[in-house]
Amino acid sequence: MPMERRVVESALERKGFLVSQRDHNVFVFQLQDGRKTSVWTKTSHGIGYKTLSDSLLSAMARQCDLTRGQFTDLIECPLSREAYETLLRERGRIRSS
Repeated sequence: MPMERRVVESALERKGFLVSQRDHNVFVFQLQDGRKTSVWTKTSHGIGYKTLSDSLLSAMARQCDLTRGQFTDLIECPLSREAYETLLRERGRIRSS
């Protein structure tokens, strides 16, 4: 199911992603202790991208090392920032402190 870009971007920022605006909005995940990670995703802010398609959301989920369902949970809040960090540690994407 498509989602509004502003909703997705706002949710990512609340979950610990920092935005870097370029030709696209690039979001890099930052741990709660302030360390940046190699986990990132991006959204386009071009014309026609007010709503993000399901295929684009699936690509963003892969970039974040999540299934499409888990990515939806990250955006809609059932998946907390702490739980997301735990998943990333379990998958070897980030190291424990």
